[in-house]
Amino acid sequence: MIRALLVDIDGVLVTGRPEDGLPWSHGLERDLGIPPDLLQKHFFARYWPDVVTGRAGLRETLAPVLAEIAPAVSCEVLLEYWFGRDAQLNEALMQEIATLRRDGLIVALASNQEHLRARYLSERLGLGAQVDHFYYSAAIGARKPDVAFYRRIESDLGETPEALLLIDDTVENVHAARQAGWRAAHWATPLRLADIVAEAGS
Repeated sequence: MIRALLVDIDGVLVTGRPEDGLPWSHGLERDLGIPPDLLQKHFFARYWPDVVTGRAGLRETLAPVLAEIAPAVSCEVLLEYWFGRDAQLNEALMQEIATLRRDGLIVALASNQEHLRARYLSERLGLGAQVDHFYYSAAIGARKPDVAFYRRIESDLGETPEALLLIDDTVENVHAARQAGWRAAHWATPLRLADIVAEAGS
């Protein structure tokens, strides 16, 4: 029996730019003068593994990179642009989550996030108030598909692995969850959460 549903955020609940669903960095060079491939090379490729697992701060690692590749753009300007442009919320899915919670299922977020965007998602987008728990990699100290991510959630919820169901758009994370003993489903629209939960629990 499935007792808790763990839902990924990016690619599942949040799907890109609010106006069209494109990646947040689409238009970054036009709007802020920063080529996305340059940001990827100098920031994400170098620092993101440590940032997303809480070993380094986002502002502390991003600011020196911007000083080098885009000195006219402050860290705060880029973060506001990034977070605000990566915020298209799947409202239909949120309604399904509300229904499942009313029916007694525990629903939590399980996402690879660093602290600042996690706070933005929880507070500014309001996701924190619509679920029972918000688990993210920087707070846990490990990210999907690391088994430590899954074990921490099991321990916190006090549930056995087979009672947990992960919905994720990344195949590697789904496979890792299954290897940890969880139920897991690869997210693809237009699947319904209730159907996924029913099938996983059968």
